[in-house]
Amino acid sequence: MHPDPSAPAAGPRHRLAVGVGGLAVLLGALDAYVVVSVLIDIVGDLGIPINHLERATPLVTGYLLGYLAAMPLLGSLSDRYGRRIVIVLSLAVFAAGSVVTATATELVPLVAGRAMQGMAGGALLPVTMALIADLFPPRSRPTALGWVGAAQELGAVLGPLFGAAVAAWIGWRGIFWINIPLAALAAIAVWFLVPARSGVSATAAPGATGTSAGAVGAGAARTSGGSAAQRVDVVGGLLLAVVLGLCVVGLYNPDPAHAVLPSWGPATLGAAALMLVAFVVWERRARTKLLDPAGVAMGPFLAVLGASACAGAALMVTLVDVELVGHTLLRLDTMDSTLLLTRFLIALPVGAVLGGLLLRRIGERPLTVLGLAGSAGAYLLIAGWPADLLAARYSLGPVSLPRLDTDLVLAGLGLGLTIAPLSALVLRVVPAVQHGVASASVVVARMMGMLLGVAALTAWGLHRFQEFTKDLPTPLPFGMTEEEYGRALAAYQVALDAALRAEYREIFLGTAAICLLGALAALGMRAPRPAAPATVPVEAAPALDRV
Repeated sequence: MHPDPSAPAAGPRHRLAVGVGGLAVLLGALDAYVVVSVLIDIVGDLGIPINHLERATPLVTGYLLGYLAAMPLLGSLSDRYGRRIVIVLSLAVFAAGSVVTATATELVPLVAGRAMQGMAGGALLPVTMALIADLFPPRSRPTALGWVGAAQELGAVLGPLFGAAVAAWIGWRGIFWINIPLAALAAIAVWFLVPARSGVSATAAPGATGTSAGAVGAGAARTSGGSAAQRVDVVGGLLLAVVLGLCVVGLYNPDPAHAVLPSWGPATLGAAALMLVAFVVWERRARTKLLDPAGVAMGPFLAVLGASACAGAALMVTLVDVELVGHTLLRLDTMDSTLLLTRFLIALPVGAVLGGLLLRRIGERPLTVLGLAGSAGAYLLIAGWPADLLAARYSLGPVSLPRLDTDLVLAGLGLGLTIAPLSALVLRVVPAVQHGVASASVVVARMMGMLLGVAALTAWGLHRFQEFTKDLPTPLPFGMTEEEYGRALAAYQVALDAALRAEYREIFLGTAAICLLGALAALGMRAPRPAAPATVPVEAAPALDRV
């Protein structure tokens, strides 16, 4: 089934509908990153010691897990009941999760509220992409998809800054209280601007060319008559969510002093491996798959997803751990720690714009390899940060550059360079009718990398910190003079800082290795050559001499 070139162009109302959908996507994306700038404030308010940050990792992973788990099911519901009602209900659940988070006084309800927010936010991106497929003709969809994807990426840039600014104004709980009027305004706009019946499968006309770009995993079952019955692989989506959930649980170690994994870790990760096998078997046999492989250049497509996952892991580790470096080693408050991160956050979109400009000259594969390899080099530099980091500089002849600023800018530029080529190539290797699904898949792969990357590297880093400090005695003011106690306390702090630097060094070395792995995956991003035009056999050509 080919796109209908005569499909009417999207009108102003349709553009407004997708615009408010994009704002809803931005709201959900902001909350994926907003806690990284207030993590220390939250754990302090909950009474979690600063040397037991491992207990707070579910605040980050809980949202990401809910975000990924909800995508297939909620996308399927939007196919059945319409985009408008699903987006509005998702915004309502998002607001309810914000209330739970804002009022929580213990870790468990706080994580539950974050998971509710994540599940609701997980619907906003794919359903908005499905809305684009409903309202826009095929030739106009890439531009609209690009704007929605930009809103998703903008969340990574603005989230930490938004969180720090609101926390400095009214405290960290205010971040989640503000979500309620924002979600209400977005829901009102969606209700009046998004068509009521968009996305309802029963209304698909014979010969329609739209597909459910909406849920990750929308494979359209096409009849011989050309109609599109929109279906979603809910079972495959749930199996994948279970795999991710088991991985997160297996990597979460509330007591990393004795081992990297908790006592239940090996068994849980083994169960995750079994569920992954079940997922692969299901996808091979299911009629409707997460992504219909028909017409997909699977090798380059998988290479794009692998590179995107590695870039996502590096992004989230940077957002979390640079903040922690500011708090724990540089003794900065919440706002100053976030401002420390702005070097990276500003360089990220600059790299994305630069990547878009260089794309036609260099090509998707070389540009992605360059970006991820450059990021790997930047993280190697970050791993070697000295004790006097704020005073450290690079001397390049007459020019002297602050080391902290330079390293973070290089990391942000490198990751930013990958955004355009990854998004562009996936549209080249997937049929046009699945562009929405493919674009969402790149984002999902990045979120999966964030989820598993931050969980794995945090588990490793916190375990190593416990190993570095297990023989470090805490000085007590008994049996010594005040002067002796002051010297002992100063020596203890120096040793503690050295252990923290060793922990961060290993985390950023791991991040560099992940970027190199992504660069290797990007080597497989070889776009298929366009097919040569068909030639008419000589025997079939009309013979003029026979006329």
